[in-house]
Amino acid sequence: MAVINVTNDNIEEIKKSDKKVLLDFFATWCGPCQMVSPLVDEIAEEHPEFTVGKIDIDEEQDLAEEFGVMSIPTLVVLKDGEIVTKHVGALSKARILELLQ
Repeated sequence: MAVINVTNDNIEEIKKSDKKVLLDFFATWCGPCQMVSPLVDEIAEEHPEFTVGKIDIDEEQDLAEEFGVMSIPTLVVLKDGEIVTKHVGALSKARILELLQ
C-alpha cells in the first residue's frame, strides 16, 4: 500500500482506520527525516496491515501541534484514533516495526 500524504483535510479519515496507523512527521530540510523516510516507504509497501502516512510539518503545522510534535523526525502510532506510541528521532526499520506491535 502506498504512503498517504496526511493533511488537515484527511486526518479524521486516517484516524478512523481499522488498522494501526503509522504517522511520520518530517520536514524536507531535516537530515534524520531523510534517513527514516525510505524505511517508512518500505514498511508501507511490505505491510498492508498498517495504514502509513507522512506529515510535512512545514505544510501542516496544525497537525504537528495537535500531535505534540516538538522535534523531528517523530513517529506516531495510532490505534482506534488514539496515540499508542510516539517516538522522537531516527530509528531502524526493525525498531519502527517494533513500535507497530
